[in-house]
Amino acid sequence: MLFSRQFFFLGSVFTYLSSAFCCSAFAEQTQPVSAQPQSQCPIPTYIPIVSKALKITDDRIHITSKYSSIEKDQIANFSGGVTLIDKDQIVIADKLAFNRQLMTFNAQGNIHYQNQSIGVIADELNANKKDEITSMLGASYQLYGNPVHGSAGELKLSSAQGLSLLASTFTTCPGEKPDWQIKASEITISADGAIGSAYHAQMRLFDVPVFYLPYFTFPVSKQRKSGFLYPKISSSSNSGFEIETPFYWNIAPNMDATITPRYMSKRGTQLNTEFRYLAGLQNGSIDLEYLNKDNAITSNTDARYLARFQHVGTFSDNFRAYIDYTTISDDNYLVDIGSSQYNSNDAYLYQIAELAYFGERWQTTMKLQDFEVLGNHQASYKTLPHVEVSTQQPLALFVHQDLPGQFELYSELTSFQPELNEQVDANRYHVEAGLTFPMSTPAWFFNSEFKLLHTYYQQNNIQAGSELSATVNRTLPKIRFHGGINFDRNMSLFGSQYRHTLEPQLQYLYIPEKDQTDIGLYDTTNLQDDYDGLFRDRSYSGLDRIAGANQYTWGVTSRVLDKSNLELFRLSLGRIQYLDDNNTFDEFIDAEVESDTKSQQSSMAVDLFYRLNHQWQISADIQYNTIDNFTNKGQVALNYQIDKYNSVQLNHRYTRNVSGSSLEQASLLASFAINEDWAFVGRFTEDLKNSRSIESYAGFQYESCCWAVRIAYHRYINSNLGDELSFNENRDEFNSGFVLEFIIKGLDGKQGAIGTQEMFNSSIFGYKRPYYLQN
Repeated sequence: MLFSRQFFFLGSVFTYLSSAFCCSAFAEQTQPVSAQPQSQCPIPTYIPIVSKALKITDDRIHITSKYSSIEKDQIANFSGGVTLIDKDQIVIADKLAFNRQLMTFNAQGNIHYQNQSIGVIADELNANKKDEITSMLGASYQLYGNPVHGSAGELKLSSAQGLSLLASTFTTCPGEKPDWQIKASEITISADGAIGSAYHAQMRLFDVPVFYLPYFTFPVSKQRKSGFLYPKISSSSNSGFEIETPFYWNIAPNMDATITPRYMSKRGTQLNTEFRYLAGLQNGSIDLEYLNKDNAITSNTDARYLARFQHVGTFSDNFRAYIDYTTISDDNYLVDIGSSQYNSNDAYLYQIAELAYFGERWQTTMKLQDFEVLGNHQASYKTLPHVEVSTQQPLALFVHQDLPGQFELYSELTSFQPELNEQVDANRYHVEAGLTFPMSTPAWFFNSEFKLLHTYYQQNNIQAGSELSATVNRTLPKIRFHGGINFDRNMSLFGSQYRHTLEPQLQYLYIPEKDQTDIGLYDTTNLQDDYDGLFRDRSYSGLDRIAGANQYTWGVTSRVLDKSNLELFRLSLGRIQYLDDNNTFDEFIDAEVESDTKSQQSSMAVDLFYRLNHQWQISADIQYNTIDNFTNKGQVALNYQIDKYNSVQLNHRYTRNVSGSSLEQASLLASFAINEDWAFVGRFTEDLKNSRSIESYAGFQYESCCWAVRIAYHRYINSNLGDELSFNENRDEFNSGFVLEFIIKGLDGKQGAIGTQEMFNSSIFGYKRPYYLQN
């Protein structure tokens, strides 16, 4: 029999070209094979059922069976291990009948169906070309490449409408008794396999019904979809009982929004919104947190809010734009209410807009910058605007092609606008130009630098009695030589081969001393001292002070590396030797640093790193005054990384002078996998000077293949910002509370492990990942 027709079968269109029914008997039938689990949470896959004796090379449909018959040239009957094979669709059944006139199929007995997206085992199958619908009764299904599986009294497939499951179940949990599943009168999955819908759905946990929904939708794939996200339940002494119910809005392929009502029993209901966009090479977000009235504040009825706008983008190949602007209702907003944008102990908010151009040999940047400093503070300055222009030109382009070195020019124009009317405002123009001669080989390097620095200030609104001048011209030369040698040798230690290096370096820096007390302080502060900082050419972050220098700096580093050049050990130490005793000091210089300088040498800076093995490592840096025998600064971190989810970190921090007092803290962080499902995350930070706890955190997480739950307790010290009495009511010394999160995998389009990193990072200090740790 030859048919020259098309018919719909299981959601696809097939064409008989020749010998549509090839009837033969096979003694061997190939059965579906489930792949072996590759992890704790396997996603079942199936090997297509293709007979070894039959190779599909064209568009024909092949039906094979032990027995076949034809009734009145209309109905073809097949029985005995029936296998219907097309390129990507396969049906196995005990019996199969095809009605040529009605264009229908009927299969019965031990039916197994496969295509590229689903596998089904059913009792009976019916397909109708006219309706373009295929249905299977008594079905069990598994989506390919996805842990979604379940059962259905009737399963319907349609090329237009997708998959429909009547009297069905849906779960991503493995096993015959899933931890959670949805039972519904009908579950549908769209034709593209992205969106699921459930009607009269019952959510069951451990086969116990927990809630009922008449209708809801959920993502099946990773494709974005509008809908509610998982709620978050927590409590704190600052805000009371809290519940957040975020709603995700998939506005367009290039933009979305998350709208989160946040109920706080002590304060009221806050509305948080996040809008994100993407347009070509431009992307950004707008975040708004708004509380109309804070019920915990009785003396002030003003709204409390935080708004932040962030944008990053490039124009053509040369221009880059960057914006980060935040505004806030009051200084204590972060302390009282908290925000996902900043930590509660952050002292300032970003307000920056920048446009930059990058050419082949020159760059320019225009920046508008301000910082909203929180709490009691000295009034800060805005830069409106700040413009930089710099260029680097090889000398070979101007003098001789064999001449090394390059000409460098840096120019800056800044307008400083004060926050208060009684403050001085200023314009600053700075230019530095000169020659650099870098020379480098694998064995050594030597860099020399000869530059002239000129700065012009125009200062206005100077108060009577001030040392400041209306105009200031400052011109200073700078000479710098910096060189080093790299020695290395092979060494044998404990039966293993290593490479040992010795890397001494020496720098000379000269800048003449100049009285700069007639210049105001606009953007300048001390730079942090450490080993790498010894070899800087400046002591301050800004240009309002250029420290005089007639000094040399020595340093030496020794390393041990294994065969793969992995650093196992590093020790660096060095210091600055001052050649003059007539240095001038201003309000920036701390007492101990001044003592160092007057003694003709800086504190000894030491940097240490030691990797005991792939799990253990220790790192430390210290600045120690060897003349008066005291430590200026020091920190030590001990890390034990068992594996990706098991780690311990112990830290100690000491600073001799922070706003006139010393600081000493110790902290312990730990993350442990108790077993395959349970994990613990804990943190503890102690103020050793005042003998009090700063922060403590303990959290447990249970995570299976298809769901997870987190419960944590957090207690930390509240910041004390300013004298805004209207927003300082009912604030305890500590804030404490718990957090509860429940996550069902598969209803948010995500299937992978969620891990404990989010819990590890939820700290007022955060978590600093060891830089050299190989995980």
